[in-house]
Amino acid sequence: MWSGKSLMSMAPGDFLHFKAHVPLHHVSVGSAEWRYYDFGPKVIPPLVCLSGTAGTAEVFYKIILSLSVKGYRVIAADAPPVWSHQEWISSFEKFLDTLGVHHVHLYGTSLGGFLGQLFAQYRPRRVKSLMLSNTFLDTRCFAAAMSWSSLITWTPEFMLKRYILSGIRDGPQEPLIADSIDFVVNQLETLSREELASRLTLNTSTAIVGQISLPDSAITIMDTNDYCAIPQALKDQVAMRYPGARRASLKSGGDFPFLSRADEVTLHAQLHLRRAGVEGLSDEKEALGDGNGDASGSEDEHRENSHSPYQHESQKEIRDNLSPSRSKQPLYRSANRFKSSKHWSWDHPLLLAKLIEEHGKFILLFKDKSYPPASYQDSCHLLVLLVLSLYESQAELSLHFCMYIFVLLSRTTINFRTPFLFHIA
Repeated sequence: MWSGKSLMSMAPGDFLHFKAHVPLHHVSVGSAEWRYYDFGPKVIPPLVCLSGTAGTAEVFYKIILSLSVKGYRVIAADAPPVWSHQEWISSFEKFLDTLGVHHVHLYGTSLGGFLGQLFAQYRPRRVKSLMLSNTFLDTRCFAAAMSWSSLITWTPEFMLKRYILSGIRDGPQEPLIADSIDFVVNQLETLSREELASRLTLNTSTAIVGQISLPDSAITIMDTNDYCAIPQALKDQVAMRYPGARRASLKSGGDFPFLSRADEVTLHAQLHLRRAGVEGLSDEKEALGDGNGDASGSEDEHRENSHSPYQHESQKEIRDNLSPSRSKQPLYRSANRFKSSKHWSWDHPLLLAKLIEEHGKFILLFKDKSYPPASYQDSCHLLVLLVLSLYESQAELSLHFCMYIFVLLSRTTINFRTPFLFHIA
């Protein structure tokens, strides 16, 4: 049974803790068997993670831990061996039916992203949003590069593994990326010959993603800007297909950013889900209070919340969307949603800086309190979103203000490695 409190004491990123607390499930779909992890509150529409050719469900363990603590439901699944894209789509649909999941948000990387797009194309009513990472639209490039693709099902296991590993960059790597490669290689060793052959068959069978009915606003493209096994030309095709999608570029992370840059990926996933209308259960409990839509808690808590710097904010758009004390609104909606509002103008970096400063005062005020108000944690999370949005605006900031931001981030209770590099004025 899911319990966010039981995970708070865990060290996110510790695989042994993950295996001890998150059970592995198996479910039969026809004559085949899916293996999967399903963790988080069942009342929340799940984020379903689909790995690439070399991955397993375990490669998403850091994302499962981080998002489930925040009240989100995450499913990471491994398909049984299938030999065509339509067979995979049919099997995945039956897998969701078996779990009683009707609507999903898909996070796919590499081959998983390609299959997720196909599923959204052929089963449009079931997919509410897509989060794509280092993926592609067309398999013909891989088919052309593999002259022996017709012999995959006859190829020995060691040759299949050698071929998959040849796509992973060799040589010196920064520690986190090197660790992610080691972890994926270890997971690759657990796959059978049939599973390897099935994945390579799906990766090389000729297919092109057609038009999908999802609006671009429901799609996030999260690519790494350093080395990746997926050619840049193929990633550019994805960006061109969905011009209105949110771009979440990672400066580095290699082929497996969900392991090497788990904090950043978790942040982008949380922002993506909020844009899609999904709030973590813990956030909803705070927003709904006693179930009547009013703010919960005692008079003392209301007095504490009155310290919010937005209590007397003059701009209604800011007050309704970003104030941690406005319990009738979804808590701390993403800065990107505010960015798209009619109040956004050319001077938005100054407004973002003002919001950061106001939330910074609130965070510093309650950091050392034994019992900070519930809105304190909201401000911590929103601060990260605001800093991300300010970074995306490419504003030039003074060294003094950069140091102020880093001090604020260090004072929050978020397990967050700052991924931002600012232009120093």
